[in-house]
Amino acid sequence: MSNQYRWVKVAESVEEISFSANNLAEVVANDKRICIGKYKDELFAFPARCPHASGVLAEGFIDALGNVVCPLHRYKFCMKNGRNVSGEGYYLKHWPVEVKEDGVFVGMESKNFLGLF
Repeated sequence: MSNQYRWVKVAESVEEISFSANNLAEVVANDKRICIGKYKDELFAFPARCPHASGVLAEGFIDALGNVVCPLHRYKFCMKNGRNVSGEGYYLKHWPVEVKEDGVFVGMESKNFLGLF
């Protein structure tokens, strides 16, 4: 695991994460609710709420291209890089996810670890 991140354990295993049929789940990292998306067996972490109008992203869905789609206004964000691919100009913060033998970890920058999302 990289030293540029502070790794926060969010689950004991991938199986412990309660993904809904839409392959999205909310978990807690550093006392903050975040969303985990699963696409083609890869995990992605991003804020629980859309940066546009605070839609709950876990209630949205992942489209065929692997973008998370907000349930409120259908804004789409690439889970890999946070880009708003539907053209509205917003950006979705995102964090790396690593699955290790001892759990699932989300890498957060030091300033974010202090709660400054």
